[in-house]
Amino acid sequence: MPKEKYDPPDPRRCYTIMSAEEAASGKKAHWAELEISGRVRSLSSSLWELTHLTALHINDNNLTRIPPDIAKLPNLVYLNLSSNKLRSLPSELGNMVSLRELLLNNNLLRVLPYELGRLFQLQNLGLKGNPLSQDVLNLYQEPDGTRKLLNYMLDNLAVHPEQLPQRPWVTVKEQDHLSPSAVFTVMCYNVLCDKYATRQLYGYCPSWALNWEYRKKGIMEEITNWDADIISLQEVETEQYYTFFLESLKGRGYDGYFCPKSRAKLVSEQERKHVDGCAVFFKTQKFTLVQKHTVEFNQVAMANSEGSEVMLNRVMTKDNIGVAVLLEVNRDLFSGGLKSPQEKQLLLVANAHMHWDPEYSDVKLIQTMMFLSELKSIAERACSSLTSDPSAIPIVLCADLNSLPDSGVVEYLSNGGVAENHKDFKELRYNECLTNFNCNGKNGNSDGSITHSFQLKSAYDSSLMPYTNYTYDFKGVIDYIFFSRTHMSVLGLLGPLDNHWLMDNNIIGCPHPHIPSDHFSLLAQLELHPPPPHPPNPINGLHLPIHR
Repeated sequence: MPKEKYDPPDPRRCYTIMSAEEAASGKKAHWAELEISGRVRSLSSSLWELTHLTALHINDNNLTRIPPDIAKLPNLVYLNLSSNKLRSLPSELGNMVSLRELLLNNNLLRVLPYELGRLFQLQNLGLKGNPLSQDVLNLYQEPDGTRKLLNYMLDNLAVHPEQLPQRPWVTVKEQDHLSPSAVFTVMCYNVLCDKYATRQLYGYCPSWALNWEYRKKGIMEEITNWDADIISLQEVETEQYYTFFLESLKGRGYDGYFCPKSRAKLVSEQERKHVDGCAVFFKTQKFTLVQKHTVEFNQVAMANSEGSEVMLNRVMTKDNIGVAVLLEVNRDLFSGGLKSPQEKQLLLVANAHMHWDPEYSDVKLIQTMMFLSELKSIAERACSSLTSDPSAIPIVLCADLNSLPDSGVVEYLSNGGVAENHKDFKELRYNECLTNFNCNGKNGNSDGSITHSFQLKSAYDSSLMPYTNYTYDFKGVIDYIFFSRTHMSVLGLLGPLDNHWLMDNNIIGCPHPHIPSDHFSLLAQLELHPPPPHPPNPINGLHLPIHR
């Protein structure tokens, strides 16, 4: 985790006593620190009710034990237990992950619970004057010894439970057997690329469980376990795409398309291997590849900057990308078959990973607009003589949007547009260039909004998944599967991981030995209805419809 500035409590603590007048006037005392001294032998159980405390000084007493209830004080940042008669510590201390300073000097401690390794934000651990084993002291006395000792303890902490609970399958509706339809499953999964899986970012995860050789097994298990027909992955490293993902999935009947972020063009061959990007896999038994496309957001931003400085300085400098594959749905996937032999059913599958920084809501929204604008062009160019209407090509859009359900990005995708002055644009001067991404082009809309022509719906209802990204600092929904609601409906979804299991096992964030990414995968079963056959043309002597 990035180290926040930590100011220890002032050793020259001063106290003021509320006057009788202040108490009578109803003034409330607020004290975040508590000091207990006087050769105390045991602590009152009412102490554990003071959950607001951030500092607790219980040094210089005669305590022989600290009860596990100490973990009921979750906001403690500073805990001083020095100069007591402690022979052991409760393992529950390891749950107090807000601690920055833990002082245990001058006690009778021979061993420390490995659970202390979970205190990933701890900056100062006082152990002097304890009869600890030499191997512990050797680590502790090294430069940056506190961190080395805690890492050692976390890496050697036994992991429980052995089994991850199965996520529930949620049935939304039954398949329509009255008309021909194709049913397929789509997975969206940010696999957390190796380069970002560092102890600085995920200090609560043992280093062996952050290791790519360990995580990749869990990631592939997650992918193959659900056996989706279409798989969209984000944060796939270039080398891992070719040597691991494509190789593993080809043997299971998939083909794939991948493109790394734009920076791959600018770095050395060695560095290029570790640039991450987006990948789409599809089962060749069910789909045939027609076209593949990459959308480089920095290039689209440059081409549409219209002299806007913010477009060049904020949007063009981010090298996120999106990929899209145009697939033909194989005929035998349709129950009841397609009506005519020349009829083709196309499907546009898109996958993107938007900029991460919460301060750049404008960039995320514009990247999403650029992506849909490019997808519209792809659909228009793909329209054959069979159909001149690009909206006849259904779309499945998977993405790590790095945006919450109440964001402008999700509003834009779900509602078909957003106002030009939406708060997520941060009142920056984008107006001229944004109209380039409007589905009506420069002519725009009279109501001053930027729209798209895809009628999209999120597969997941906002209440089903409480979070798709689960870290210590952030828990929220930022991954999505959208689909054309005019052509498709949701039959079923993969539900969330049991929240009680996460709480009961004190899993404060992922990755975790049982969970290989900081994101949970999404999986939707979709039903696709082919377009109705073209109405007969009466001029060519075909039957006229009869009006009764």
